[in-house]
Amino acid sequence: MIKRIVLILLVGATVGAAVGAVLRFGLPKWKRSPANQPAEIAASRRVKTWSEAAEKVKSDRGEPAGVNARVEVPPELKHYSERHWFLATQVAEVAEHNVRTCQDYMDLAGMIERGEMVPVPAVTESYVLFGVGEETNDDVFSRYQDDRSIDLYNEAQLRDAYKRFDEQRAKLSSEIASVKKQAGKLTKRERSKQRELQKQIASLEGELKSVDEDKAELDEFYGQSEGRERLFRDYESLQSLAKNFGGRSYDLNSPLDRQAMKISMLSSLRPQALKVLEEVSSAYQRQFDRPLPVSSLVRPEQYQRALRRVNRNAVLIDTPPHSTGLAFDIDYRYMSAAEQSFVMAELARMKTEGRIEVIRERNANYHVFAFMDGTRPGDELIAAKLEEARGPVQQAHHAAPPKRAGSRKSRKAAKKPAKSRRAQSNVARTRKRRR
Repeated sequence: MIKRIVLILLVGATVGAAVGAVLRFGLPKWKRSPANQPAEIAASRRVKTWSEAAEKVKSDRGEPAGVNARVEVPPELKHYSERHWFLATQVAEVAEHNVRTCQDYMDLAGMIERGEMVPVPAVTESYVLFGVGEETNDDVFSRYQDDRSIDLYNEAQLRDAYKRFDEQRAKLSSEIASVKKQAGKLTKRERSKQRELQKQIASLEGELKSVDEDKAELDEFYGQSEGRERLFRDYESLQSLAKNFGGRSYDLNSPLDRQAMKISMLSSLRPQALKVLEEVSSAYQRQFDRPLPVSSLVRPEQYQRALRRVNRNAVLIDTPPHSTGLAFDIDYRYMSAAEQSFVMAELARMKTEGRIEVIRERNANYHVFAFMDGTRPGDELIAAKLEEARGPVQQAHHAAPPKRAGSRKSRKAAKKPAKSRRAQSNVARTRKRRR
């Protein structure tokens, strides 16, 4: 009898240990007891998913929100009487601290690798990236020089690019010849059909000219051995980074991966700006139990130029604030009057303390610019940067005058040399292409 009892106890202990092992090691991590989890896994359960955070941002407040909410804008967030003082302040900060800006994604990648920029999570307890990088495309990465984008290739891809140009040219030439042949068979009475075919010929010849210009631009940058080798090295550097960027590997031959990597790069800020963002978002989250929606972080000048076509607030001066990594935008489209007033009060306090420059934009964003050492540049330096802040065109919202009368004036861009205009049209065509 005693032996039987001992045997039962031993069997029970063995089964109990096995069940315990299954419960501890065999179940998915999300079903394990928090007491048995590493601290970082337990903490991750408290963080909302991006979708949950986005839904909370957009949830109905039951009252007018965004630009429809009736709010009193603090004077700290209004325009200056000198229309360009706002931008000049940011330009002065860049000059005073010799802040490096990024022209393109390659520049940005280098700044991230050196630690000058830090990654910003897509979602945390207190904020969510809400629209960051939404205007990116899946085009090949490129260098941005003299207002022109130079596609980055390795040797094999460069051969493929030339092959595509040759194929496109042959196809268009064949189509032009075919349409001309059709037009040659028409009688004088078929004038309507002749006009239609002439329009087709003109359109096809325009496409052919575009192909020739794009090929000539590729020749310009890859035709000389020194420039070609430099661009090849840039591509190799980018490919090395793509193999392990932000804990993920990206395939530069995949359009989806290229776009995803660009968005990942744009999800970055300088530590000084991130500190301000975290302070404002934490206060907002504690007050309203919602994540603060952040619509823009760092933007290379290349991306800024492309963004200008869909966002008139994207300034086109030599030192765009977002290209410094010190600027970010807060989206107030869905905020109630109480929420907006709270956020503006926080930002106004920081501006009074001399830590930031800020403005409330009419496109439902608060543009925030953090100063490197938490100290505003002197008025004398700001005044010296006014001319630079004016830029090539008048801006509609950033640093706009307090009176609205001038905001609707027509703006005519200064005429540029023919070569520059042609180069810009080439850039536009290049960006529209999908590889």
